[in-house]
Amino acid sequence: MTSQVSPARGLVPNVLSVAGSDPSGGAGIQADLKTFGALGAHGCAVLTALTAQSTLGVTGVRPIPAEFVREQVETLVADVALAAVKVGMLGSADVVRAVRELAQEGLLPGLVLDPVMVSTAGSRLLDEDAVEELRALAPHADLITPNLPEAAVLLGRDPEDTADGPARMLEEAHALLELGSPRVLLKGGHASGDHVLDLLVDADGVHELGGPRVATPHTHGTGCSLSSAIAALRPRRDSWLDAVADARSWLVGALAHGHELSVGQGPGPVHHFWQLWQR
Repeated sequence: MTSQVSPARGLVPNVLSVAGSDPSGGAGIQADLKTFGALGAHGCAVLTALTAQSTLGVTGVRPIPAEFVREQVETLVADVALAAVKVGMLGSADVVRAVRELAQEGLLPGLVLDPVMVSTAGSRLLDEDAVEELRALAPHADLITPNLPEAAVLLGRDPEDTADGPARMLEEAHALLELGSPRVLLKGGHASGDHVLDLLVDADGVHELGGPRVATPHTHGTGCSLSSAIAALRPRRDSWLDAVADARSWLVGALAHGHELSVGQGPGPVHHFWQLWQR
């Protein structure tokens, strides 16, 4: 087993994304690295899959062998002190299993697990036989961030059988806690209505985080960006609740400014650098 060096206090945090690639730059590793940079963290990246993808959808996926995913992580952490890790698209059961083993070995600190299964455009990004492995990974995450369809799959239901209101969302969030993660952020963006409600549930109770829905078609990479924002902010926040709340506020701005970009013919990405670029 490779031993990880300890992060130095007071320095820019090193944050790792373990995820797939999106050539359009709106989701996956590319979105995560942009998010880390926008929020003051140094981004590191371990690739789990290559995709042929645009704003119109995914036309192909080529997984990275699980043993090479492990080699990427072990080589990195032998040199770089990580403050937090975001895990996104893993693709196959073998890769999910490898990531779980790495987490068990203590090589993935401050783990935020975004259980990516299907792209915004509807393309499947996780093999069906990997879902059970994903459930087994959940106890090794500090936070899991499923949207409503992902929550349904993790709970053994059809992805179209999603929560239809706050009461059922709360029921599902508590059921997700039983998978073993100490905290769950259940994202309600797939629900209908002009108000978006997310629930953060942990040992301290239930925290409702909500606000008006941003009226925009530019939502590509929203889930990737939120989970990576939480990972980037957690090393410099006093609690997971503070990190989640600040990440959501940043994402609202990124969604509101997405129209300033011109990327592709489909749903464009959020504007990761909305606070930094002069307009």
